[in-house]
Amino acid sequence: MMGHYDPRTVGAQIRMKLPFLTPLEARVVDTITGRNDLDLTTALRQVSEDAGVSDAMVVKIAKKLGFNGFRDFREALVVYRQTDVASLHSEISPEDSSADIIRKVFQTSIQALEETMSIIDVSAFDRAATLLHGARQRDFYGVGGSAQIARDVAHKFLRIGLRAGVQDDPHMMLMSAALLGPEDVVVAFSHSGTTSNVIEAARLARQQGARVIAITNYATAPLSELADIALCSTAQGSPLLGENAAARIAQLNIMDAIFVAVAQRDLERAEAQLARTRNAVDNKRRR
Repeated sequence: MMGHYDPRTVGAQIRMKLPFLTPLEARVVDTITGRNDLDLTTALRQVSEDAGVSDAMVVKIAKKLGFNGFRDFREALVVYRQTDVASLHSEISPEDSSADIIRKVFQTSIQALEETMSIIDVSAFDRAATLLHGARQRDFYGVGGSAQIARDVAHKFLRIGLRAGVQDDPHMMLMSAALLGPEDVVVAFSHSGTTSNVIEAARLARQQGARVIAITNYATAPLSELADIALCSTAQGSPLLGENAAARIAQLNIMDAIFVAVAQRDLERAEAQLARTRNAVDNKRRR
């Protein structure tokens, strides 16, 4: 029976669980996903012998990845392969023309957006928008590339009259977290979900009674586990582009959607504040 999968979610589902497999399990998954001849008739025995493990081990890994068993996993992979989704992501080579490079880079981002949109938990998204709308103080934590996303969102919130503090220094994050209370919200950005500085500050914020929203690429990462709400991007890794580039685009879009949902909660006020902040900047432009 084919077709009950949304192919965009298959790659996402496997990628999100990969960091939590043992090295042996990850190698078995690589062996299975690397087969060009995989189809609906590929036997469990073929796969397990190829990977050098028992049949039971393959079934256990399929279940760990969130499938019912080997046949379910096999079917999901076949469906995924039949779509363009899997083939979009190809490595950059020395022979690539500029047009090839543009296509590959853009397609990687388009794919990250498509897949992320397909896995967004709408009720979690709603709760996050409600929390951010009603918060007294909004703290955004992130280091490196994640801090850039935090700044982008804080800038948008300020335009509609909602202040958000962006902290990208470990000590500043902790000091700010120590001052939060039950009416406050933290948005913690970490691609891996394992950035210790961000986790420490988010944990302290929780201890103060603040709510924590995690924005990460992995649903079962430590940051997601400690958060009240986790909103996940999903992006395939590429040695040259890295996961981060495509994940950043997806995370920016998640936060853009959150921003719109927050503004929608009180559209009249948002529009009035937008006019005020726009006027302040317009005056600057005319000189």
